[in-house]
Amino acid sequence: MDGALGAALQLQQLPPTSSADSASEASFSYKENLIGALLAIFGHLVVSIALNLQKYCHIRLAGSKDPRAYFKTKTWWLGLFLMLLGELGVFASYAFAPLSLIVPLSVVSMIASAIIGIIFIKEKWKPKDFLRRYVLSFVGCGLAIVGTYLLVTFAPNSHEKMTGENITRHLVSWPFLLYMLVEIVLFCLLLYFYKEKNANSVVVILLLVALLGSMTVVTVKAVAGMLMLSIQGTLQLHYPIFYVMLVCMVATAVYQAAFLSQASQMYDSSLIASVGYILSTTVAITAGAVFYLDFLGEDALHICMFALGCLIAFLGVFLITRNRKKSIPFEPYISMDAMPACLCIATLCPSSHLTQLVRMVCKTCMTRG
Repeated sequence: MDGALGAALQLQQLPPTSSADSASEASFSYKENLIGALLAIFGHLVVSIALNLQKYCHIRLAGSKDPRAYFKTKTWWLGLFLMLLGELGVFASYAFAPLSLIVPLSVVSMIASAIIGIIFIKEKWKPKDFLRRYVLSFVGCGLAIVGTYLLVTFAPNSHEKMTGENITRHLVSWPFLLYMLVEIVLFCLLLYFYKEKNANSVVVILLLVALLGSMTVVTVKAVAGMLMLSIQGTLQLHYPIFYVMLVCMVATAVYQAAFLSQASQMYDSSLIASVGYILSTTVAITAGAVFYLDFLGEDALHICMFALGCLIAFLGVFLITRNRKKSIPFEPYISMDAMPACLCIATLCPSSHLTQLVRMVCKTCMTRG
């Protein structure tokens, strides 16, 4: 009798313990998501400030009689330091949060650039003219902020440890192999039409960039996650897959930057910003969902709200870039022949969306193919 009573009491105590563990797990995953999102937002914000500082440095030197080279000014070096700091924050964010959450947050760079551009306008304007001219930018920034909130709130809670065994298992899984086959075939077809048939449509070029960028962010998350585990004490650097991912990350980022450079010579930067962000984000989220199984176990409501956040962010980016002035043919501020190679950090930028933004804002890269 006492044994039966003890068993009954034990059974009654099990559900609360189980629910407490699941609540603790959910709280931990939400905390990691929040850390990753804050790191990504901070990184994109700092990168946007850095790019505008460097751009201001070039413009100031071009409009003055200062004989100094751009790399001899404190402003340019401050911009470079902030850019490296921002890139480090974005890189670290991939180790904490799912890829599907971090990738769309590059919209923060566009919001920051739009606000900085409005604050530092040189021309005189009346309040009515200002509202009429920049109402689209205000609405776009508002929509982008709402979309960002939905993305962070309803992001997937996938928090698998980036060990060498897990990454290798995902790499040889049949869904990812099938996805890679489709992506390689599509990439080869687009490259054939682009190179042989002169299909220079902005969608063709930026889709090539998006396909490369999806592999860039997949490898970035693997490298960042394995480095984070190694720092925490679980060494992952002895796995060959780490170096495979590292080489793929650098290679895809470099080729991605090359295609963006070509696109920036043919099309306006605002068009590249909006179309590139939409394509790169969509393809990267798809790659993350296939490789890292980001949305596995998520309910339909969270997936729909996350998709709604992406759509609202896409609309906000479109409105922000829609109001920008068309760019004029660029006269380089410095002699490119004197440079041994392109010094812009964009060529080593770990994420496709950041590479795109850097290529568009940093004009010194646009004279190289």
